[in-house]
Amino acid sequence: MTKNSYQKPSPQTQEEALKIAKSIQRPAQTKEQTRLIAQGIQKGIDLYKKQQKEKARDLNKKLKKMATQKQQSIEPDDQEIDVQLVYQQHWLPWLLLILTWLGMGVYFLVLMP
Repeated sequence: MTKNSYQKPSPQTQEEALKIAKSIQRPAQTKEQTRLIAQGIQKGIDLYKKQQKEKARDLNKKLKKMATQKQQSIEPDDQEIDVQLVYQQHWLPWLLLILTWLGMGVYFLVLMP
């Protein structure tokens, strides 16, 4: 058995298509021609809705995939990581500080009687 892929359009779609077809109807146009135009518009609306549903499904798949990837990347980060920061200070500021204190000490001892 083959599954029929064509679904009957909703009454709202049929009404909307008929309304659009009547709004663009020419004066010499027959009812049959208007009905055929309405069917074409209805097929266009159905195709548009189908494309939008497909886009929404694809977007949901991508969002779920990204959520699972994000969740997987978060899980390994939960482990405790020991990081030891070692600061190495340069010797020049300490040398200058010592020389300054020595210079002030010599100044006060020698020049200040």
